[in-house]
Amino acid sequence: MANPALRQKLLSKEFFVVPGIQDMIASVIANQVGFDFVYGTGYWMTASALGLPDAGIATYTQMLERMATLVKSSHSAVIADADTGYGGLLNVHHTVRGYEAAGVTAIQLEDQEFPKKCGHTPYKRCIPMSQMVDKIKVAVDARESRDMLIIARTDARAGDGFTAAMTRLEAYARAGADVLFFEAPQSREEMVRACAAFDLPMVANMADGGKTPILTAAELAEIGYAFSIYPSMTSLVAAAAINAALRRLKDAGVSQSPDLPMFDFTEFCELIGFSDVWEFERRWGHDA
Repeated sequence: MANPALRQKLLSKEFFVVPGIQDMIASVIANQVGFDFVYGTGYWMTASALGLPDAGIATYTQMLERMATLVKSSHSAVIADADTGYGGLLNVHHTVRGYEAAGVTAIQLEDQEFPKKCGHTPYKRCIPMSQMVDKIKVAVDARESRDMLIIARTDARAGDGFTAAMTRLEAYARAGADVLFFEAPQSREEMVRACAAFDLPMVANMADGGKTPILTAAELAEIGYAFSIYPSMTSLVAAAAINAALRRLKDAGVSQSPDLPMFDFTEFCELIGFSDVWEFERRWGHDA
């Protein structure tokens, strides 16, 4: 069953931030920090699980498994990236049903050709607007509960310009999308214009290293966004930390250094659930 949390939160009109999660280590740490929502990111889940680029290589089955695991490991409601729906209209129907059964609160669908590309990289191509309208209609019809929200994303800004992207979002809104996602606006002015044009909630993609200006939560709320996602932050920070640690190990032959922060092992054992394992062993374990 879909988690109703996002629908309820959007009704409050209170802006919120959503960290991207690339693996279950990030998930349990996000549990410790505390968030109402997390974002299952296609780019970084593909990178962490397969070591491959976000170029339509990961399959529906692989991503569904990762999203279902994220729902189980997270204390937060999960917003799930589902790329293009992994194919045509029948694929979209199947994807919505699968993600809803996994318990996510919203599914994000984009209007790129399949196989797709990361929204902040070159050589993206969009399907005809009419085809994406049909995908949105199929997605809306496929869900079993209105608590499963449909986020419609357009990638048309890069190839066709701002006006074309806005035209697409208007069509997706009419098709029944619950939330709109203008991918990769290239200025604050474009962000303001996009939010002002629609009554539906709009999500801001704060992709570190991407084409969109990185603004504060207060600035995004003032512009008119309902919430923002940060798909790359935890992954890029983790990659930088791993790089620094491995270089220190290679150069100095030691794993620990005052200038390399390291998560406490005992604390991490608690986070990952070893306390439950130890309690089980105390109750049921027998001496050899």
